[in-house]
Amino acid sequence: MTRALLVVDVQNDFTEGGALGVVGGAEVARTVSGLLAKEGDSYDVIVASRDWHDTDSDNGGHFATDEPPNFVTTWPVHCVAGTLGAEYHPDFASHSVDVHVFKGQGKPSYSAFEGSTEGGLTLAEVLQRNEVTDIDVVGIATDYCVKASALDALKAGLKVRVLAGFVAGVALESSEKALLELADAGADLD
Repeated sequence: MTRALLVVDVQNDFTEGGALGVVGGAEVARTVSGLLAKEGDSYDVIVASRDWHDTDSDNGGHFATDEPPNFVTTWPVHCVAGTLGAEYHPDFASHSVDVHVFKGQGKPSYSAFEGSTEGGLTLAEVLQRNEVTDIDVVGIATDYCVKASALDALKAGLKVRVLAGFVAGVALESSEKALLELADAGADLD
């Protein structure tokens, strides 16, 4: 058994005060860092994903440009590559990360499995190369990118555990629904 930790989108724009800040986002940065300090050595590989949107486009309709965002399929401009909003939250111990995955480059993207490393490897390829069988998922936002990433990990045949104390979502109701959906799909909730 090889274990990985996937830290989803613990970025400035997804924490309080950011373009799409969620309540509890900064706390996720702190608690995930605590997890890494206490249990980081128990993971064979630690991966972190980031939204990394293009600067000069609506990113395939992901950014609302002509009408207000609907906060379902269109969003305010956020996590633009190279901006402070796209950087990891300062309380997240990103120095512990072995592999960084960038997603959303020019298109809507929620799952970390849709992204790639600077070297062009997909998350699936990174996990296969490291012979990962089990993955713990933490991060932001429970009801969007955490859910999509965990569902794709299940589809990839991995044993998935979502650490529910280390996630924050856009809305309480949709986050609770996302966790139920993940459990129904076969993820363990811890």
